[in-house]
Amino acid sequence: MTFEESAKKLAEMSEKIKDEDITLEEALQCYEEGIKSYEECSKILKDARQKIEIYEEGV
Repeated sequence: MTFEESAKKLAEMSEKIKDEDITLEEALQCYEEGIKSYEECSKILKDARQKIEIYEEGV
């Protein structure tokens, strides 16, 4: 999954949790999916930072 896809999924889960009609079970599922998307975004950003640092060291 790309960063953009993960970020979009995270935003969708955040919006779903805000819905007043959501059940507790649905909210927990959205929370879990949101955490997974957040972790994926963080990993992608970390990898990108490492690549940038490697490139900067080589310059």
